[in-house]
Amino acid sequence: MRKFLFDLFPVILFFIAYKLGGAYPEAAQSILGNVGVHTAPGGKPGIFLATLVAILASFVQVGWVKLRGRKVDLMLWVSLFIIAVFGGATLYFQDPTFIKWKPTVLYWIFAAAIFGAAAFGKNLIRTLAGGQMELPDPAWRLMNLNWGVFFAFMGGANLWVAYNFSEDDWATFKLFGTFGLMLVFVVIQSLMLAKYIDKEESK
Repeated sequence: MRKFLFDLFPVILFFIAYKLGGAYPEAAQSILGNVGVHTAPGGKPGIFLATLVAILASFVQVGWVKLRGRKVDLMLWVSLFIIAVFGGATLYFQDPTFIKWKPTVLYWIFAAAIFGAAAFGKNLIRTLAGGQMELPDPAWRLMNLNWGVFFAFMGGANLWVAYNFSEDDWATFKLFGTFGLMLVFVVIQSLMLAKYIDKEESK
């Protein structure tokens, strides 16, 4: 749970900054202006303030891991790169479309990596989590498939919300929807793997 919350750190700050930017637009525009981001007068600076905060939070996240002398996960590096590129484009072009696509691109990169590795006979999830648990080969294959499908689904769900609901709804989904769906997925995954775990423990 601690790692899950750590991974959600930029998303949590994104949501808080988005709400504060909407409640105090003049303060948000002032902060953005101080870092060279000038929003249109009378516009909604919340999404741009949130994007800036998320970019900074992602750099802090990676810096914190390195300061503790730990290896930065590849997924964390990829996430930092994606938020820097799409968040930077959002601020530069003053177009929130880029940041709305960011979660989808990230999820689909993860899904493509999982299925791409599987096509060459490699189990990416086992490579990443093999040192944390012991499972039989069928369980690893099932877990790998489940994560690939889940990431593909999450990418599509993000776009569906982004293009069919308001910006406020999307920002809420980005945090609470992600957390809720992840929780449901983990519970279902645990139930599906329970029989394999029981067998390993009995051995």
